[in-house]
Amino acid sequence: MENLEQKLKLLPDQPGVYIMRDESGRIIYIGKAKVLKNRVRQYFYHSGNQTDKVMAMVSKIADFSYIIASSELDALALESNLIKKHKPQYNILLKDDKSRPYIRIDTRLEYPTVEITRKLRADGAKYFGPFFGVAVNEMVELIRGAYLVRNCNFKKFNNGHRECLNYHLGLCSAPCTRRISSELYRKQIDKVIAFLSGKDDRIEEILKVRMAQAAEEEKFEAAISYRNKIEMLNKMKQRIITSLPKTTNLDIFSFSSNPSLSVISALIVRAGKMSGAENFAVIDVTMNPSEMLSSFLLQYYDGTRNPAEEIIVPITPDNEQGLKEWIYSKYKKNVGFLVPKQGVRKQMLDNALINATDYLEKHAGREKIKQDMTAGAVDGLQQKLKLNKRPHIMECYDISNISGTDKVASMVVFVEGEADKSRYRRFRIKTVEGADDFKSMNEVISRRLQRLKDNDEKFGEMPDLIVIDGGKGQLSSAYQAMNQLGLNIDMISIAEQEEEIFLIGQSSPVILDKTSWELKLVQRIRDEAHRFAITYHKSLREKHIVSELLNIEGVGKKRAEALYKHFLTIEDIKRADVDKLSEIKGISRTAAQKIYDYFHG
Repeated sequence: MENLEQKLKLLPDQPGVYIMRDESGRIIYIGKAKVLKNRVRQYFYHSGNQTDKVMAMVSKIADFSYIIASSELDALALESNLIKKHKPQYNILLKDDKSRPYIRIDTRLEYPTVEITRKLRADGAKYFGPFFGVAVNEMVELIRGAYLVRNCNFKKFNNGHRECLNYHLGLCSAPCTRRISSELYRKQIDKVIAFLSGKDDRIEEILKVRMAQAAEEEKFEAAISYRNKIEMLNKMKQRIITSLPKTTNLDIFSFSSNPSLSVISALIVRAGKMSGAENFAVIDVTMNPSEMLSSFLLQYYDGTRNPAEEIIVPITPDNEQGLKEWIYSKYKKNVGFLVPKQGVRKQMLDNALINATDYLEKHAGREKIKQDMTAGAVDGLQQKLKLNKRPHIMECYDISNISGTDKVASMVVFVEGEADKSRYRRFRIKTVEGADDFKSMNEVISRRLQRLKDNDEKFGEMPDLIVIDGGKGQLSSAYQAMNQLGLNIDMISIAEQEEEIFLIGQSSPVILDKTSWELKLVQRIRDEAHRFAITYHKSLREKHIVSELLNIEGVGKKRAEALYKHFLTIEDIKRADVDKLSEIKGISRTAAQKIYDYFHG
């Protein structure tokens, strides 16, 4: 603590980002500050006013560092980047980063389409959303039927094409053969944009007219399709908030907390319609609710979520102006934060609070179990296996081969007890002859750790614990590779039959309770490494077998894939006679004879 006190005295009175580390040097928390000196000191000198979550984090701080920023906005952006990179244990980390669907219209095209996408790009196209559930599919279906917009992927438009079925059913204007001019089609697209922006509500009238016209022309399939779309539209109308103008876009946030967990609920309104709701369970150790909200919003919008112009919140977020500037720099959109006291916006904010409270009450127990399975099990592993470091980052390795062919290895990574698939890696064994798992493991660990010594960023950070799938032999081979490179990382192996844990330098295994979260965590990462290795091995084997089969006259890719899926190995294909081969769908008697002759000369 004496060293910390000296560093606290030297803190600058400038904006920046501070980084808290535990005794092993692992980053456990990253925060931003308007004045570094004031903010960092609060953690140590105002402990009586802090929550249990903050105190638990402070008890683990062994050191801290800081980065001075030129402005609060720069500190905000730097904090976001560092949190994404290091995933600290005590920061708000949004687990649900699913990309929500948007409707995209590229108005630069001669005949634009209305398409669904999950990625927002600064590409000049217009984006509408986000949408939740199946609403976006319903919306696009309605638009295509009402405005006769194409759903094909043609890029050239001429009379060389033939119109598709949608044109003959009266559901498309056939720009593919230029039955509609680009000018008239553009007017239809303008109407689509007006509808999606809440400026045109005549879509039901359009659908009814088209339904009646189709019925009169005895195009009964088209008439039924229009009727279904009208029913779909009526269901969607139930989501309209009558007290709001149809051009209103809102993002509404509220939160509910208990001593160990907070839930933030987000309600999304687009063009006066309720698009959906999301709940996020977060563990936060920020100093106050406004700071928590600011940290959450920073991550919430730092992905694929396009912000509304009006953001409704229960309290003003910390560094409100900085957040506004950051959102503008990312989306080129001016947003405003509003804390409503009455009216429909206050009612919706109350609804968000009800959602958050309900989620907290019903799911707090489940989140506690999840915490036990992940971070709790990480803590337990360090204690029960007497590891030098808390295994925040775990890597696990497995070898896969059949009779020594197509030898591969997998590396999977768990961070804070959860899989981080962005860090997974695959290896093809290069130097080992035959089926020798020990030498293969030695090669893989050598290659991976050499990349680590070379500071290869593609291979991520140094792990705190390496887990080997296997017994003493595999562990010994892996340790030998690490030792030769002069590294000292905690390393264990798990033998599948009895689920025994072997440690370096101990002849007897450690037996963990079969029901313990610690053993389940090791089993989970081992099983994931095995799955990843097997999947890679199968893909290579299929590639090689299909490649060989393509050498046979009369066997194309489809027939080769059908043969592989039926037999799985070249040996089984060789053993099959002509009758057996011709039983496979797509393999004629003539092709079967050629396959048989190829393998039997």
